[in-house]
Amino acid sequence: MGRKWNNIKEKKASKDANTSRIYAKFGREIYVAAKQGEPDPEANQALKVVLERAKTYSVPRHIIDRAIEKAKGGSEENYDENRYEGFGPNGSMVIVDTLTNNVNRTASEVRAAFGKNGGNMGVSGSVAYMFDHVAVFGIEGKTEEEVLELLMEADIEVRDILDEEGTIIVYTEPDQFHAAQEAFESVGITEFTVAELTMLAQNDVSLPADALEQFDKMIDALEELEDVQQVYHNVDHGE
Repeated sequence: MGRKWNNIKEKKASKDANTSRIYAKFGREIYVAAKQGEPDPEANQALKVVLERAKTYSVPRHIIDRAIEKAKGGSEENYDENRYEGFGPNGSMVIVDTLTNNVNRTASEVRAAFGKNGGNMGVSGSVAYMFDHVAVFGIEGKTEEEVLELLMEADIEVRDILDEEGTIIVYTEPDQFHAAQEAFESVGITEFTVAELTMLAQNDVSLPADALEQFDKMIDALEELEDVQQVYHNVDHGE
C-alpha cells in the first residue's frame, strides 16, 4: 500500500494550488456535517473528523464558523451525497464523490466531464470494489517504530506504515480516524502533512504520455465542478 503515497501527495498538492475552491468545498462539507448532527464537534463525530481534515488544508476559521452558523441558523438548504464511478483512458478507474442540491444537474455534469475527456461513467459498484477506504496520516519528527508503538498501545489497527524521506505515512481503518488523531495528540503531535479519509486503489496503472495528458484533463474537469467534493483514481504519476 505504501506506493500510494505519491498519489496522495499529488492530490494534496493539486488542492493546495486551488485554495479558494477547496475552502468552498470544505465549507459545504462542514455545513452538511453540522446540519445532520449537533453543530458542536465534541458531540458530532462526523463534524469533528471534517474539521480535523480541514485543519491540514489551513481552512480559515471564518469559513468554518460561517458554515457552522449557517447550520445552527436552521438553513433549509439540503444536499445529497452521491458517488459516481467511471473509467478514463486505457481502462483507468475513477471515483467521484459529490454533495449536491440538484442530483440531475450533477449527474449530467459528471457524465459530460467523463465523456468529453475520453472516459465514460460506469454503473454503481463497477469501480469501487477495486479501492480500499482508509484513513491516512503523515507525521514528521517521529520514527516508524515510535508511531507504530504509539498506535498499537492505543489499539489502533495499522494497515501499513512507511518512511518517505523522513515523513512517516501510516494507514489505519477509516472508523479509527478520530481515535488515531487522539493518540497522536496525546504525545503532542498536532500537525500533520496529511490527515485524510481516502479511497486508495488496490492496484495502480501507468498511462502513456498522450493518455496521461487526456486523463489529467478529465480529472481537472471533474474537480472543477462545484458539486464535486473528492475525486479518487488509480493512475500512478510516478515520482
